[in-house]
Amino acid sequence: MPSVHQVESTASTAYDKASKGQSLVPTPTDDALPRRMADFATMGEALDYVAQSARGFNFHDARGTLVRPYPYAELREDALANAHRLIAAGVRPGDRIALVAETGPDFAAMFFGAVYAGAWPVPLPLPTSFGGRESYIDQLAVQLASSDPKMLFYPAELASMAAAAAEAGKVEGLVYEEFVTRDAPAGPLPQANSDDIAYLQYSSGSTRFPHGVVITHRQLLENLAAHGHGMHIADGDRCVSWLPWYHDMGLVGCMLSPIANQVSTDYLKTEDFARRPLAWLDLITRNPGKTLSYSPTFGYDICARRIGSQSDVAGRFDLSRWRLAGNGADMIRPDVMQAFVDAFAPAGFDAHAFTPSYGLAEATLAVSLMPPGEGIVVELVEETQLSGGDVHAHRPQRYRAIVNCGKPVRGMKIEIREEDGTPLPEKAIGKVWCAGGSVMVGYFRDDEATEACMKDGWLDTGDMGYMSDGYIYIVGRAKDMIIVNGRNHWPQDIEWAVEQLPGFKAGDIAAFAITTPGGEETPAVLVQCRTSDQAERARLRDLIREKVRSITGMNCVVELVPPRTLPRTSSGKLSRAKARTLYLSGEIQPYDIAA
Repeated sequence: MPSVHQVESTASTAYDKASKGQSLVPTPTDDALPRRMADFATMGEALDYVAQSARGFNFHDARGTLVRPYPYAELREDALANAHRLIAAGVRPGDRIALVAETGPDFAAMFFGAVYAGAWPVPLPLPTSFGGRESYIDQLAVQLASSDPKMLFYPAELASMAAAAAEAGKVEGLVYEEFVTRDAPAGPLPQANSDDIAYLQYSSGSTRFPHGVVITHRQLLENLAAHGHGMHIADGDRCVSWLPWYHDMGLVGCMLSPIANQVSTDYLKTEDFARRPLAWLDLITRNPGKTLSYSPTFGYDICARRIGSQSDVAGRFDLSRWRLAGNGADMIRPDVMQAFVDAFAPAGFDAHAFTPSYGLAEATLAVSLMPPGEGIVVELVEETQLSGGDVHAHRPQRYRAIVNCGKPVRGMKIEIREEDGTPLPEKAIGKVWCAGGSVMVGYFRDDEATEACMKDGWLDTGDMGYMSDGYIYIVGRAKDMIIVNGRNHWPQDIEWAVEQLPGFKAGDIAAFAITTPGGEETPAVLVQCRTSDQAERARLRDLIREKVRSITGMNCVVELVPPRTLPRTSSGKLSRAKARTLYLSGEIQPYDIAA
């Protein structure tokens, strides 16, 4: 293994080859290093171990062409150098280091540089294609205020926006590419232990109410070991991913897990997948090993739609070696998964490769995982049961297909409970609670939020579900989170956007998720409106829709309702859950506004 003192003189073999016009070679799928299932004391120790192999990350362009092999040995060298640079810059153990999470070597090396320096890396999002410059600056500024970092690192191409956020938050802003040119003076590094904090994970959603999830090395590695054992990782496996590294499924599942379980990984940037989604399947086709690759439901959906009725699917793709096609991050829709099977079965895709799962950042990542090879299993549940209504109501019964999300991962326990905490029997729908070695320490500097969701080591996930023969079925969310295309959105953000318009105030607006006739989740906004003028109502509706889109990047259903329509709790607070139930049942009648 290279020593720290060799870091500065080590050249990139990949870059040497590129400069000489030679083709780049990806890191191997297998080598002689024995596999260990994340049985390390710290994440730094995990990188130290895998750096003895030839495996590593491989970064591809929008067309899936390899542009940078990045062996784990090279990542370790770069990370150690960054650790010394950070310490030379005054970073101390426990400091937060905010990192705009671009998929590439710079972020990976700085993330582990912070780890080696005893600091806490804090991955922050890239700008989306919606919302604009000011919305992104605001989002970063709020998360910087919450995490209170010593520094914010960002790629050069985002310097204008990220620097503005750093200035607003009174944080030192630094460009990755410039920082790595600094000297890396040798010296002792802090010795981490298992109960030290490994990193701070933010939800990908809220811009106004961020919750920084605090995860220790012990909790992280407990979950990564559960990945390795649960997915039966073995020789020949190779990961392919386009998931963003600021989201827990991308960061933990597809960046940290491959290191801790010694798996080579091929990456597309998320924005490149969005432009050319079939490049993901091209990359899997070219993978000589057995592929492990995850996506939210919408990723499978967009690929099936994009391929359409093309006749030469078998000639273009070979998906026969796709061993685990994971699905998580939002509600799994059986119709979408079947459409993907119909589209790509001619290319050798086996429906048994589908691996539903359930997880959340507060549990590090995975809570449950379908055993490999069992595919997607659904049960039909009467819709009235899902909303807690009277199943014997006098109306035709309607059923919804609920996907089996697997069994609790190693070291995790799941209970279904009543609102008052009473455990429920099999098949009874209630709130999903979990406990285990990978459940978070809590939310950073937010004891109130931590106490609201944790009790006696158990985490209230905020989701609704039921257990059946040891498997968990997730039926929806008790909490207010809205998930669209795998991204989390807090309803408070939507409501706040409307509050910025003249004439509206807190309490006038309720935002929640609804399911369209096509089975997709979309946000709906009920707004109490005091004007009786039809033209003015139409103007306000359009104004609200555009305001929400400008701040959150989402298109939503906007309904104007009479004053004093939105329900309140006994303490006078807005009840979004009840507003949703009344709206869907027809008890809340919006104004009829001409299109």
